[in-house]
Amino acid sequence: MLQQIFSLSFMTAFLAAAVRLAVPLMYGGIGETIAEKSGILNIGMEGVMLSGAFFSFAGAWYSGNLFVGLLCGMAGGLVVSLLHGLLSITLIQNQSVSGLAINMLMLGVTSFLFKLMSNGQGYQQIETFPNIAIPGLSKIPLIGDAFFNCDFLTYILYVLLILTWVFYKKTNLGLSFMAVGEHPRAAESAGIQVKKYRWIVMVFNGILGGIGGAYLVLVQLGVFTENMISGRGYIALATVILGRYTPFGMFGAALLFGAANALQIRLQTIGVSISPFLLAILPYALTLIAMLGAAGKNSEPEALSKPYVKGSR
Repeated sequence: MLQQIFSLSFMTAFLAAAVRLAVPLMYGGIGETIAEKSGILNIGMEGVMLSGAFFSFAGAWYSGNLFVGLLCGMAGGLVVSLLHGLLSITLIQNQSVSGLAINMLMLGVTSFLFKLMSNGQGYQQIETFPNIAIPGLSKIPLIGDAFFNCDFLTYILYVLLILTWVFYKKTNLGLSFMAVGEHPRAAESAGIQVKKYRWIVMVFNGILGGIGGAYLVLVQLGVFTENMISGRGYIALATVILGRYTPFGMFGAALLFGAANALQIRLQTIGVSISPFLLAILPYALTLIAMLGAAGKNSEPEALSKPYVKGSR
């Protein structure tokens, strides 16, 4: 059994599955990283991703075009994120309560719309985006198939991670967005429009979270089911914390969760004599352990989730 687990073929398939399962978390995580660096906590990422998943499926189903589905998923995520922005930025409501309410709202809305959409049509399946192998790199043992034989959304994610890191580390504009999340009153005094910047990050939060949900439909499964996000939005929030609010840190944390999820699937596949219910909790247990390990190492933005009123003290 151990020889089978540590074989090259097992490890190659395991790593490929880990990356594939981590990509939705990375999209949600990078969207949440951008929002939290400017002081907005969007616990509603679960609802953002669920909206992206449903509307990507609906768009692809009715249009017959996956790219139309992707645009619909991005728009679905954007609308939900902007709703959170309206409540937390304009109406200055509690960001945590707003996010939780949005999650419950979108669970009901998407379930209702899906029942209307599927009425009398039975099981609905759409095509998915194919993998695109990068010549040469995809043949590298162990890592080639995992990182360089992927769909185009995964390759776009690699670019986004690099661009986000460069934006915050190497540009003055990135520093301005970070200042909004650290000391909004000081930023306002320096001429930075705090609310405008926060609305901008909510746009990116919604679009990227929508892509994360759409990925499940348009790349992994080809179907939509009720509550299919199943906690991935909350895990995306955890990856931001574990990753210390940095793009590459979040990438590593998401990959850890993807690996845990892939491991429990692969162990069940080869018939390991452990209860499947115990294996199913493995990803969440490892995430919890990692969160406990990060306790006391607080690096969150100073003004995260704190309401800002211009001119107040």
